[in-house]
Amino acid sequence: MNHCRRVGELGALCAFTLLAGAQAQSATIHPEVLTRDLDHPWALAFIGDGRMLVTERPGRMRVVQPDGSLGPPLQGLPKIDVGGQGGLLDVITDRDFARNRTIYFCYSEPGESGRVNSTALASARLSGDSKRIEQMKVLFSQKPKVESDAHFGCRIVDFGDGSLFLTLGERYSRKEDAQKLDNHLGKVVRIRKDGSVPPDNPFADRKSAPPGALPEIWSYGHRNSQGATIGPDGKFWMHEHGPQGGDEINRPQAGKNYGWPVITYGENYGGGKIGAGITAKEGMEQPLHYWTPSIAPSGMAFLHSDKYGEAWQGSLFVGSLKFQYLARLEWQGDKVVKEEKLLQNLKQRIRDVREGPDGLLYVLTDERKGQLIRLRPE
Repeated sequence: MNHCRRVGELGALCAFTLLAGAQAQSATIHPEVLTRDLDHPWALAFIGDGRMLVTERPGRMRVVQPDGSLGPPLQGLPKIDVGGQGGLLDVITDRDFARNRTIYFCYSEPGESGRVNSTALASARLSGDSKRIEQMKVLFSQKPKVESDAHFGCRIVDFGDGSLFLTLGERYSRKEDAQKLDNHLGKVVRIRKDGSVPPDNPFADRKSAPPGALPEIWSYGHRNSQGATIGPDGKFWMHEHGPQGGDEINRPQAGKNYGWPVITYGENYGGGKIGAGITAKEGMEQPLHYWTPSIAPSGMAFLHSDKYGEAWQGSLFVGSLKFQYLARLEWQGDKVVKEEKLLQNLKQRIRDVREGPDGLLYVLTDERKGQLIRLRPE
């Protein structure tokens, strides 16, 4: 069941009673709107004392105070090519942020001439007064730059071993390049925090790597990933957009090929098979889970805390842009055994979901008046 009520100045908050299984107790959550004044927010990161960094796709990064008040745009960002799906995208904090105040963010980087662009990953230091970023360094720039305003990918994961994973789209018009190792289109890349290449990357050894393979590549054959995280198993997980159908959850392994556009559970927009219209081929990995029809996934977080009860602990949460809900997925081994649709009455595109230091879930909605929402358990 669900019902709505007014709570202070936060507006209408809805309480949802969610049955998590026949034997589990129901969980009730109250979506608490911290702010509704964000312009197409894309990602959030926690910087201590209840404060958060939020990126806005038009090219702004702001500090959100615990009461939801917004600071002015931070100074010091690089030039960003804003348009279509491009702009300022993901942001995360370094694992040692409390000491070094380091953040990592990715964005659509313009070329030196013409209308070409690509995804770039940068590091920077958040100033002591949290009003600007300093010591910015571009760690990685996707090659080649192409003329496109779509499929930038751009989710970052700090893996905890000194390396960063970055998801990269195939830029929509260059899908065949996802199968080639001489470019970064449709790839997951792995770099060190100084921008160098880890020597244990699958194509880092020039003697054993295929000719022309780029050493940053971790896995390939991806379409466009806007969600990535570390799973309870300690592995790197991601999801990616399919075309019309075939959104996938994958757990990319070093050097493996995930098939796009040779194999897919989707079809061309408007109908019709992609390539040979096959869903499996030797040497290409199958997804752990896929959605047909597409939900247009964005944001991805496993819940580690027990704040919502035992039934939710370990669940995977994924936002749906297309159908405007937050999916909760229960797993048994490598299989999804249940999917629950939350926040459907918001009727807003869910762009990001993160677990905060307080063990609660935080959600961003991708709208002109985008919201930052904290999900409070009853």
